[in-house]
Amino acid sequence: MMDKKILLLEDDYELAQTLKELLEAADYRVDMVHTGNDAIDASYDGSYDLYIFDINVPDLSGIELLESLRTADDVTPTIFISAMVDLNTIAKGFEVGADDYIKKPFFPEELLIRVKAKLSQVSKDIAYKNLRYNPEKKELFIDKKVVALGEVQQCLCDIFFTNIGNVLDKTILMDCLVHPSDAALRVAINKLKQITNLPIRNVRGVGYILEKS
Repeated sequence: MMDKKILLLEDDYELAQTLKELLEAADYRVDMVHTGNDAIDASYDGSYDLYIFDINVPDLSGIELLESLRTADDVTPTIFISAMVDLNTIAKGFEVGADDYIKKPFFPEELLIRVKAKLSQVSKDIAYKNLRYNPEKKELFIDKKVVALGEVQQCLCDIFFTNIGNVLDKTILMDCLVHPSDAALRVAINKLKQITNLPIRNVRGVGYILEKS
């Protein structure tokens, strides 16, 4: 089971059901909504790996919806599907933060290809409880919102996330510090724990570990 969760916004009930069945047949979990306001509620109540939004929907257009989500620091990858093909609409869609755009009508298989491609990029992230870390971009997200870390905490975060479950010698961690010392390391790790709530534990005489969730 892929265990990837998708929020699908489409006001055409028949098309929405067809797309939902198509995605679920490919082992994705799908929540289906038909209005912009329902999509807002769903995005706040749940956590998703991908959004698929139609643009011309009731209450709140897909573009207005995504703009609101991005303003709230929701960086969930988003694919727009729409019969609207004018360049201004397409440009606006990407301007507010869309990752892809599919023009209706489209072959269902095309949507699956786009979804798989987008989620394969997301899968590079390391998930830990309500946190997600991208080791390539060095980005940390808490509840889907990007978190700004200082240089030292960023370095420590990268080491811990890429070594979950491993006891790390403190000399490795001290490489993140400008002025290395046991006290400075404790302070830096405590600051990281305050920001992220990560259960980093001291292993006496050895170093530190971020245990598996």
